Amino acid sequence: MKPILLVATTANWFPTARLAMAVANAGFRVEAVCPSGHPLDKTGAAQRIHSYQHLRPVASFARAIGAARPDIVIPGDDLASRHLHRLYQSEQGRGGTGTAVCRLIERSLGSAESFPALFARAAFLQIAREQGIRAPRTEVIHGPDDLRKWAAGTGFPVVLKADGTSGGDGVKIVHSQEEAERAFRTLASPPLLARALKRTLLDGDSALLRPSLLRLRSVVNAQEFAPGSEATSAIACWNGELLASLHFEVIRKAASTGHATVLRIIESEEMSVAAERMARRLRLSGLHGLDFMREAETGKAHLIEINPRSTQVGHLTLGPGRDLPAALYAAASGEALQTAPKITGHDTVALFPQEWIRDAASPFLRSAYHDVPWEAPELVRTCVLSRRKQSGWYSRKTV
Repeated sequence: MKPILLVATTANWFPTARLAMAVANAGFRVEAVCPSGHPLDKTGAAQRIHSYQHLRPVASFARAIGAARPDIVIPGDDLASRHLHRLYQSEQGRGGTGTAVCRLIERSLGSAESFPALFARAAFLQIAREQGIRAPRTEVIHGPDDLRKWAAGTGFPVVLKADGTSGGDGVKIVHSQEEAERAFRTLASPPLLARALKRTLLDGDSALLRPSLLRLRSVVNAQEFAPGSEATSAIACWNGELLASLHFEVIRKAASTGHATVLRIIESEEMSVAAERMARRLRLSGLHGLDFMREAETGKAHLIEINPRSTQVGHLTLGPGRDLPAALYAAASGEALQTAPKITGHDTVALFPQEWIRDAASPFLRSAYHDVPWEAPELVRTCVLSRRKQSGWYSRKTV
């Protein structure tokens, strides 16, 4: 089998390194395109690493695909997914190698017809509701008048979310009209150039550069507030078929609207049905994540968004039907499914280094399964040495 190409843009996102290890263990021969110094390089999982130029990201991906000639491409973060969508658009109609690149991207991610909905919250949740999935009403907001109309019909609190954001970045829960208008202006405004340049030059993260230079305003959505506890699903799909899934209740987070750091494994028929229906309707392939809110008294799950890439739990192997890398390898290669041994009997998982960064004295580091990659000592060492920078980076992403 030809190699898998794992693409990453965010230099400090350790879950991509964990994913590289997991897909290599599943049988893939891994090549990667990522920024210089990415923690993925500390795992030994990638047999070849291609250069990623954050000022020419789409061209970097195109060159890496041409050199690696992979069977499948897996994005490790949201920006990588958006770059792959842009590469698909640029290659459309070119014929020859362009057609081959488009076929590879669709084979890896799913139907291109669904690409726009993956980064448009209102459109995605409208599709979910049409599939009979419980989901909060969500509408695009263009200004204060729309906010007033929404509040008149729905009331407060209201969740405002900007398209193209994740990990809590671009989410505001507001409780009054004044607070809503202030949050709307913040979420819709183009990033400050100074902030974009700092992120690009110092952190190797160019996500803000293009919208800052072009003064692009973000699409902002109002979403009904769904009270309860957060939950998340990680799924592996192939041509619209759900291959494997992991469902978790979120126990601890890096910040109030940030990413999870401690999770508890759960069974949820409703979350499984939602995953099956959305995978089929959008004809998804590859690794994706779904986020939910679960009602405290009834446990009913409300689908609130999709992550069109592998999430930070995608590397966990928890037995038959719960091993995403193995399921994806079997589908892509045509070989028999070989599920990896279950990594733990605990039902609670503390993610490393996420929970350790949040609280180095957290009791979950002892009571839960602490997911430290001891088999990759260089990766662990990198996490430890860069804790101060990681703490600041996580904070920026989740406030």
